Amino acid sequence: MHIVLLGYMASGKSTIGKLLSEHFKKSFLDLDEYISQKEELSIPEIFSQKGEIYFRNIEHEYLKEVLENSQEVILSLGGGTPCYANNMELIYQQKAVSIYLRASIPTLTERIVKHKASRPLVAFLSDEEVPEFIAKHLFERRFFYEQAQHTIAIDHKSETTIVAEIKALL
Repeated sequence: MHIVLLGYMASGKSTIGKLLSEHFKKSFLDLDEYISQKEELSIPEIFSQKGEIYFRNIEHEYLKEVLENSQEVILSLGGGTPCYANNMELIYQQKAVSIYLRASIPTLTERIVKHKASRPLVAFLSDEEVPEFIAKHLFERRFFYEQAQHTIAIDHKSETTIVAEIKALL
């Protein structure tokens, strides 16, 4: 059984995924890192050189490749992955357990502003513009995120607490 973590950027998908992989003794895979390795380009380079449509198409294909792999993994999706190419349907078809790591706009803003330069979607924004950007994106993406089988609110919780809540679900 695959465990798929989804949510907005900076919601802790990779951090929690790595901790879950240790607990469940399963491999951890970050989909964006997987795509970068396969394409031999960073995600920002793929976007700038080949465009978002190309990226979303290969993202779907690589997601399918990972989910159809017989090896069970803890998989962290990119923030936009659930919103394109019927990816949530693909996750359901593969009988993966999907978990939405839900964070509030203030929590996401605080985390994103700290590492803004490494996040191409927000690197060009002033710190004051970040909350509105996040709010708009969450409004657009919430429908897809909420299709996850489980939702864990992460605000004001330690990584240990979040992992314990996920373990209790499973």
